[in-house]
Amino acid sequence: MSAKPVKVPGPDHPITITPTAARVVVSLAGRTIADTRAALALKEASYPPVYYIPRADVDQSLLERTDHQTYCPYKGECSYYSIPIGGERSVNAVWSYEDPYAAVAAIKDYVAFYPDRVDALEVRDIA
Repeated sequence: MSAKPVKVPGPDHPITITPTAARVVVSLAGRTIADTRAALALKEASYPPVYYIPRADVDQSLLERTDHQTYCPYKGECSYYSIPIGGERSVNAVWSYEDPYAAVAAIKDYVAFYPDRVDALEVRDIA
């Protein structure tokens, strides 16, 4: 069995992680799943930003860990969670790098949501 490749972000594949001044709210089926003013915006290559939310600001009782896993050579092993109140649409709707590579260590203890698997993922400016 061969080792998985590990890549470091650089000019050909940049990754930046910055605190956001916005309030990020995730909702589904009339429930607030997450609400934070401490999100991190991860910008990777040409992809749209992904908002990582501290686990402390997520209603963990609404999540259910699944067996699904993926691998990113820049970030590491990725675990997934479903949101049962969302039904089939919300299977594997949440992901987390629980032991991320050093280059993206800031996202440890954070989760991210697929916007199309929840009713709303709002990024609100804080006035």
